[in-house]
Amino acid sequence: MPPISSETSNSSVNLKYVKLFYQYLVNHFITIALIPVALGVLIEATHLGPNELLGLWRSLQFDPVHLLCTSFLLVLVATVYFMSKPQTIFLVDYACYKPPVMLRVPFSTFMEHSRLILKDSPKSVEFQMRILERSGLGEETCLPPAIHFIPPKLDMAEAREEAEMVIFSAMDSLFEKTRLKPRDIDILIVNCSLFSPTPSLSAMVVNKYKLRSNIKSFNLSGMGCSAGLISIDLARDLLQVYPNSNAVIVSTEIITPNYYKGNERAMLLPNCLFRMGGAAILLSNRRSDRSRAKYRLMHVVRTHKGGDDKAYRCVYEEQDNEGKVGINLSKDLMAIAGESLKSNITTIGPLVLPASEQLLFLATLIGRKIFNPRWRPYIPDFKQAFEHFCVHAGGRAVIDELQKNLQLSAEHVEASRMTLHRFGNTSSSSLWYELSYIEAKGRMRRGDKVWQIAFGSGFKCNSAVWKCNRSIEAPIHDGTWADCIDRYPVHIPEVVKL
Repeated sequence: MPPISSETSNSSVNLKYVKLFYQYLVNHFITIALIPVALGVLIEATHLGPNELLGLWRSLQFDPVHLLCTSFLLVLVATVYFMSKPQTIFLVDYACYKPPVMLRVPFSTFMEHSRLILKDSPKSVEFQMRILERSGLGEETCLPPAIHFIPPKLDMAEAREEAEMVIFSAMDSLFEKTRLKPRDIDILIVNCSLFSPTPSLSAMVVNKYKLRSNIKSFNLSGMGCSAGLISIDLARDLLQVYPNSNAVIVSTEIITPNYYKGNERAMLLPNCLFRMGGAAILLSNRRSDRSRAKYRLMHVVRTHKGGDDKAYRCVYEEQDNEGKVGINLSKDLMAIAGESLKSNITTIGPLVLPASEQLLFLATLIGRKIFNPRWRPYIPDFKQAFEHFCVHAGGRAVIDELQKNLQLSAEHVEASRMTLHRFGNTSSSSLWYELSYIEAKGRMRRGDKVWQIAFGSGFKCNSAVWKCNRSIEAPIHDGTWADCIDRYPVHIPEVVKL
């Protein structure tokens, strides 16, 4: 590798400082412009004598009628503003399900089971081994009890058992952390894409905890790995309608009935990546929860590309030629995810980016339209808007693609990579494992902003922006990462030879 000259190094340093100066100037333009005005007024005031100042004050006096009308107008404007202002939504706390150690699936166990289950298809076994070697998963990810059997027990009873294990454990942890009583829940939303029994999973929760008969419960299915943020959006809309209320959201994916035992390579991929997990989240619009809440919801932006046939079918549940059901992941998935992300950031950018980034983006857009369409489009620096990023841990390729498109550093995607390594792809709940990782590292401070980005079948890209309400201390004895956070981050090689 050729040495970098000092001239080039000085040039890059100078460019960095020019950009910093530009950002500061544009983002604080109003303040900088008002300083000389304020100084001019102050200097002018020092030249006025006491009598002139007194005369100026008397000229500003209002008669009682004017004062009364002005006061009434101010009260009216303030009343209209506060009545029409959206209610603030707080994230009080959340809890992630931590599978027991006995459900751990090391690489050796996974491959041994694959060889026994697919003994007549050595090429399929070899394919799964190559995927696992490059997956970014570690040795401690877990699969439900039914898949530990040979052959796996993929029946309804086992699926219900997994659902009860994950959902009830996460909710019990949430009740313990928040001191919330089950009968105090006003709104319940459960999202699980591939397992949708009757009665629903939300009804299962209502029955288990004997929730009130007037609870507003919802069950979302078939919406993929981004369903967790769809649930957040639904809860936000409901909490705007029902004042002084709370909402509990449960995000999970039940693995048991969706384990694929065929030979289609595109349908074998989920077996290698998906692992069991779940999260329970408590949202509230009550002012009494403001002081104890961890985060405040700022924005939710949803992008749906289902109008395009390729996007609609890129994650598709179907039968293979032998009649075995599985999830087919298209080779166009990453390209479609990239297009969905572009649409999403086009919407969320104006909501969160500082003026300096918006101005550069606008200038580049105008330049491409008017002067030269070959100009490279300007990618806004979202690091100016957020301190933390929770990118859906759908797989190493997903994280790599987003890191590249958003020009993020290794530290910005650390939570996503470590979550994938420790827990695997837990579908819609992966974002909460990532947020828990950031907290466990002691990095979350009051005022920090977090951007959660998730992708899902359909095809959807959804975003949520949270603002930290208070500095969060790293949990010492409890928490999803408590027993292993000291080991992380770990080095994840490009290929793990099995």
